[in-house]
Amino acid sequence: MDLEKPATKVEARQPERQPEGCLVVAIRIPVRIVVLVLVVPVRMAWDGLVVGWRLLTDAVLRPLGRALGWVARAVLVWPFVGLWRYVVVPLGKALGWLANVLVVVPLVWLFRHVLTPLGHGIAWVCRGIGAGLGWVCRGIGAGFGWLYARVLTPVGHAVLWVLRGIGAGAAALGLGVYAVAAWLVRYLVVVPARWLYEWVLTPVGRAVAWCARGVAWLVSMVVAGVAWLVSMVVTGIGFVLYWVLRLLLVLPALALWRWVLTPVGRVLAVVGREVWSALGHAWRIAGYISLAVGRFLGTLLRWIFVEPVRWVYLTVLTPVGHVVRDAVLRPAAEAARSVGRVTRQVLAAARDSARQARADFRRMLFGEPKEAVAVDRREPGDVDGRTLGSSTTALTKD
Repeated sequence: MDLEKPATKVEARQPERQPEGCLVVAIRIPVRIVVLVLVVPVRMAWDGLVVGWRLLTDAVLRPLGRALGWVARAVLVWPFVGLWRYVVVPLGKALGWLANVLVVVPLVWLFRHVLTPLGHGIAWVCRGIGAGLGWVCRGIGAGFGWLYARVLTPVGHAVLWVLRGIGAGAAALGLGVYAVAAWLVRYLVVVPARWLYEWVLTPVGRAVAWCARGVAWLVSMVVAGVAWLVSMVVTGIGFVLYWVLRLLLVLPALALWRWVLTPVGRVLAVVGREVWSALGHAWRIAGYISLAVGRFLGTLLRWIFVEPVRWVYLTVLTPVGHVVRDAVLRPAAEAARSVGRVTRQVLAAARDSARQARADFRRMLFGEPKEAVAVDRREPGDVDGRTLGSSTTALTKD
């Protein structure tokens, strides 16, 4: 029982596979063989192109791009940077200083010492003129106020009292005229019009409405009959056309789809699925074959070219290089360093001599320089600072 449990677990993990027909099994093997034969050269050519492209990128294109980038920086970027840094920026600073000295400073002086006092004087004059005009306007306003209060107001009140009297009389007269006109309009126009509407127009209108309803009923019956007849004709024609189209188009198309296109499509779907699966298997198998061929060619290239070159480098060139380094390059470097050391000493001695000569010439022309007078700085001369071990009070002195 213990031995059967893992088997049941493994079987439970495997996905259920649908049963395949004999057509699928008959198509799968030939298709995979043919596709493998066709795909292996394509995969090997693809892998060769990938390896060649990577080699070309790593060995040629990337170094060439870096070189072109450096040349572009040296030809395009660095000259403009130098021009901006050493020509444009100093020139801009110089022009800014000139503009400040020649334009800004004179304008500030002109504004501060000429325009500002002139503006203050003009503002003082305008304030004086405004105060005078305000005084004159206040006087004129006071005069108009007295005229309005003492003359125009009483005259207006009198005119208003007269107009009110005239308006009251006109209103009373208008009310009388309106009452007479309303009585005449009522008994000469409204009453005859109401009688005409009730006893003449209303019976005539009802008769006309009854006749119109009868005509409308008759027309609706005629229209309904015509519509029923047309609908029956259209229904019959539609029924005939439906069966004609069904017998001539739908049933043959349905039979063609059900008995021809569906089986052919299923067969083509099986063939396409198997071809796609075969392409995947063949591509993976061709990848393994291409990898094996590449490893074989790499091993052959390593044993034919790399190993001999490595043996020559380690056995021949390295000892020769060590001998050249120990016998030629190191002595030459020591000699160059000695020559540089002697040259630096000679140059230092020459600089000291020139400095001494300048000091002697200056002393001959201007005399000895004045010695600095020592000034009492009222500070202790001892440079040692206070520490934790020192004491400055009377109680802790030794």
